[in-house]
Amino acid sequence: MSVFVVIFGASVLGRPELDGPAAALLDHFMNFFCKVQIYPEDESILMLLFKEGDRTKILAEYTSMNGTIAEFPMIARSYHEGYLECEARVQNNSLIQPTISDRHYLKVVEPVQGAEVVVQSGPVEFHGGKTLELRCDVVAGNHISYSWLVNGRPVSPSPLRNATQNQLFIYRTTPQDSGSYMCVATNQLNETQVFTSNSSEVLITVKESVSNPDISFTVLKEATQDYYALVTCQSTRGTPPITFSLYNSTEFVINETVEDRTSAFTIPVVLGRHLGWFQCQADNGDQIAYSPRMPLEVVPVGGPVTMSDHYDIGENFAVIGLRFYCKAAKGSHLRYQWFLNKTLLAGQGTFYRVVHQPPHQSILLLAVGRSSAGTYHCEVSDSFDETTVIRSEKRYFDKEVLNRLPIWVVAVVFGCFIFLVSMVSICCCVGVVFRRRQYGEKSLNDLEMESVVVTHEDELDSEEYREEADVVKAARIDESDQESEASTDEWPQIAEEKTTLEDEPVEEP
Repeated sequence: MSVFVVIFGASVLGRPELDGPAAALLDHFMNFFCKVQIYPEDESILMLLFKEGDRTKILAEYTSMNGTIAEFPMIARSYHEGYLECEARVQNNSLIQPTISDRHYLKVVEPVQGAEVVVQSGPVEFHGGKTLELRCDVVAGNHISYSWLVNGRPVSPSPLRNATQNQLFIYRTTPQDSGSYMCVATNQLNETQVFTSNSSEVLITVKESVSNPDISFTVLKEATQDYYALVTCQSTRGTPPITFSLYNSTEFVINETVEDRTSAFTIPVVLGRHLGWFQCQADNGDQIAYSPRMPLEVVPVGGPVTMSDHYDIGENFAVIGLRFYCKAAKGSHLRYQWFLNKTLLAGQGTFYRVVHQPPHQSILLLAVGRSSAGTYHCEVSDSFDETTVIRSEKRYFDKEVLNRLPIWVVAVVFGCFIFLVSMVSICCCVGVVFRRRQYGEKSLNDLEMESVVVTHEDELDSEEYREEADVVKAARIDESDQESEASTDEWPQIAEEKTTLEDEPVEEP
């Protein structure tokens, strides 16, 4: 029996329920269902399928009688994707308000196809330091996830590598970022239906900018007795091909493009003449790199050839090592040779080692011993021509000769010893005389001090004497005063006695 509710003479229509797939393949069949639990009896109910927020376009409709479930068969289109709603309304009865179901989300999946890598940053070959921007485009597909591979391996994320959606950014590129890049685009309907499209590989070449080249030259002699300089330009870094150009000051001489980092040019030379200042320039498509300017001048060997020595002193002041230096007065490309007696010393032996420092000098390091004793000299010639050879003076040495003190050394040491003894003696004499003088001055000072003390004591004694005399004198004055007073008191008695005597008659004998 149907259930309905009557309010103010009108029936109430229940809220419909929408059911259907959560995802569907594009252009594939799908089916949705809508049912109403509460409905008026003997009324036809119109079921409509809409996109949420859009009532202008009906996606599907169905007329239900007596509560039958509405069915919406459809072919999935891309515009079907989104939230769907089912609306139920009673036909021919405007008094009953329509009702709307809860929304239902539908994802329409289009299988991914035609993945392709696009280089957004520009050419596939460029110099390091720039940013590489790659984008993965597809012909068809949605809900796609992207991954990137280089040389068949996943691109590892880092602060300088950032993959965002279908783009890959590599900042401050280096030659290590070169390789074959491809993208993999993937989408899926469910866990079992996964669609993948791999792009073709794009070869990216990050070139290393060429470094400033070094310039040098060697001199060679032709069979025709002519001389020429082999000028070498060499860079330590840079991706080939590299074009090397040679300039004399600002004048272009010659250039060459090589698949290496080194190039050599042949320049005719005249001995003893300055041919100018030469410079190498290197270019592999980025900025041009420059070498220092080099003077091109070949100076033949010239004498004299001098030979000097230096000793290494060990314990007990014994000579344990010796160094010979060989130098020529002039020459730009020199060849040095050392000889013991008439034997050529080359490289390193049991008691010696040759160190060449062309063109300035050559050094022969010797260990002092029985095998190193003999006569030494050096010979200097041009490295490109041995026609002219200049020899140094010869020097003999052995262990006994090296450790024997020369006469002039003994004389100097003895003279220094005598000088030190004399200086010490003079210092002692001067010290004694100065001490005596200082002692005499001290004695006079003591006498003066004693006389001053005695005089001071005499003055003190005289002052005490004067004080005592004054005391005695004052005492005597007091005594005299007392006697005067006493005599003044006795004076009337004496006067009476005198008067008495005068009054008494004098008896005549």
